[in-house]
Amino acid sequence: MVIVRPFLVAALVVGCSAGCGALGVGGASPTVSTDGTTVATSSADAGTTNSSSASVAPLSDQARSAGFVDVRTVVPSAIIDLRYATPNNFVGTPLYPADARCLVHESSAPGLAAAAEALHPQGEVLVFWDCYRPHDVQVRMFEAVPNPNWVARPGPYARSHEAGRSVDVTIASVQEQCPPAQRVGGLCLIEMGTEFDDFSPRALAFATEGISEQAQANRARLRAAMGTGGLTVHSGEWWHFDGPGAAVERSILDVPVN
Repeated sequence: MVIVRPFLVAALVVGCSAGCGALGVGGASPTVSTDGTTVATSSADAGTTNSSSASVAPLSDQARSAGFVDVRTVVPSAIIDLRYATPNNFVGTPLYPADARCLVHESSAPGLAAAAEALHPQGEVLVFWDCYRPHDVQVRMFEAVPNPNWVARPGPYARSHEAGRSVDVTIASVQEQCPPAQRVGGLCLIEMGTEFDDFSPRALAFATEGISEQAQANRARLRAAMGTGGLTVHSGEWWHFDGPGAAVERSILDVPVN
């Protein structure tokens, strides 16, 4: 789990500037199905999928044994935009295979489905930036930024992302226009005040300084939707939400992401 603190040096911000921007997705005209579900007609970028048009392959034996599910099976409208499967992250290189999946523990599945349902009437969908994170990836993150003020030090146990019980999410919606960098899966990311893995005090979940009223309201709406499903926001990152038992220390998993 990347931990953002209210004090971070400019050196990291500069180092992150090349890798923490939004993932640009080629323009695709969204349509609305007969049941009102927003569907992207196409998505050209690797690593980004709209599950309404994607078939979900069976899980690996390891994933099933760990109690994992592919989030697309419980949130059919989800847009999967795993940043760590691309170079577009704070490390600057892919940490997951290109065909990585968004895996979550089954205990979080009902809550995520409820959160997606809460956003549905507004024509909004959840975008998943990270889900289950293998321990070796957490190790690589800490090797890249070996400061526990910024990145959680890998320990002898799994919790949060490493246990598949936390997710990094935002909201996308149908908008007539948005910058290319804000378009994903044929929809537009709504304004949240910062990008993913922003290393500044503005990334704090309840930040107000430097955050527009609209972005504050959007963050509150995301928290409310996730709260409908019983998921709670991490105070240091507006995009990070914990499911049931996320803080419990468990044995380290060895589950492939793809």
